Amino acid sequence: MLVELVRTVTRDGLRLDGAFALPPAQAGVAAHPPMTAILLHGVAANFYTSSTFEPLIPRLSNAGTAVLAVNTRGHDAVFNASLGNVRRRLGAAYEIVGHCRDDIAAWIRFAKERGSQRVILIGHSLGAIKAVYSQAHEPHPAVAAIVAASGPRLSYAAFTNSAESSQFDASYRTAMQMVAEGRGDDLFTASFPFPLLIAANAYIDKYGPGENYNLLEFASSLSVPALFTYGSKELASGGIAFAGMPEALDALPRSASREVTVIDGADHLYTGVAASLADRIVAWLRQQAA
Repeated sequence: MLVELVRTVTRDGLRLDGAFALPPAQAGVAAHPPMTAILLHGVAANFYTSSTFEPLIPRLSNAGTAVLAVNTRGHDAVFNASLGNVRRRLGAAYEIVGHCRDDIAAWIRFAKERGSQRVILIGHSLGAIKAVYSQAHEPHPAVAAIVAASGPRLSYAAFTNSAESSQFDASYRTAMQMVAEGRGDDLFTASFPFPLLIAANAYIDKYGPGENYNLLEFASSLSVPALFTYGSKELASGGIAFAGMPEALDALPRSASREVTVIDGADHLYTGVAASLADRIVAWLRQQAA
């Protein structure tokens, strides 16, 4: 598939890169309002190496949807960039997740400039949280639907009451000590939820008692249809970050249509069953269009 390498600039001055693919002419897109699916990668990934949505891209394209695979400011572990006129280190290690609102707004603007009237946000892992978080806190009228694949439970309360609490507590205390010493922007290797190079401030923002990015705190605020997917393997062995998430999401109040589905045999990356994930997403999107 031919793609165009593209870029956008966020409202706070960060340049982000992506790849844009138009659907083939025979898909009959002229008969429907133009639509773009924006694909959001997970933690420390990027638009050109993320494999989870690889089978999804041609399926969306053949269905007449343009596809925009993008970087957010959390791409890769660390990278150097100019934010406005200031040179900074960014990436997953330094990311304040709430800034995803700026990134997603910039990519929606790009899609609209290319002629799309409607946008679908499709995110994996932390990208799933970003898709939901952005539209719960700063909804954009162009967003017609959200797909959140394997969004983890980022909950201080859940972590501190889980079987992994001692491991979490050690990492959190290290981050708090570094901040108290004025080293909040310094990196350390956290052991929870997995070995992770991260700045102390970013760790507290992501995993602290504010519950800033706990899906269960804001998923019910969505005003557009949403599909949440999980893998049966990740639910069984992914720890408290995933255990019981389908049931917890199902139990939330509904301000819009919400569906939660489990992909049989899937781990967090949908290894070997990414095509099944793609089939489910495309089928759900067709249901929404109907």
